[in-house]
Amino acid sequence: MIYTTVESPIGELLLLGERGVLHGLYMQDGLRPTRVRPDWVRRDDAFADVRAQLGEYFAGERTSFDLRLQMDGGAFQRTVWHALTEIPYGETISYGELARRIGRPDLARAVGTANGQNPIAVIVPCHRVIGANGKLVGYGGGLDNKRRLLELEQGVLTLA
Repeated sequence: MIYTTVESPIGELLLLGERGVLHGLYMQDGLRPTRVRPDWVRRDDAFADVRAQLGEYFAGERTSFDLRLQMDGGAFQRTVWHALTEIPYGETISYGELARRIGRPDLARAVGTANGQNPIAVIVPCHRVIGANGKLVGYGGGLDNKRRLLELEQGVLTLA
């Protein structure tokens, strides 16, 4: 695996992948920073496409990403993560609504757990899922960053 870090308006991001495929984007200033494993190789010139698209996103110039992603997890997790990619830019839904969208309305808590295990933050927009009461809840990157990302997407805040 190859990794690098990139500074962003929401703190340091760790990018991880191989052969042009992104496997992870982790917020290092969040609640659960990812430790670099000894077998990973640092290449600061890696992920130019990811860096460019993130820069456009944070500048408010990009509303979707066109990147090769690989998200390793169980079948249920992958179903939830795929459903996250279908939440339109600038919109939010509840965990219950996400559970309904995947055909499992009885599993809102499990959906929340899978959402929290999303390995590719920002690009796979787990920040667009909020509590049933409209409150911001449960974000590994911290609730301040969740709020900032949502405000960016609603045109209220410029991050770049």
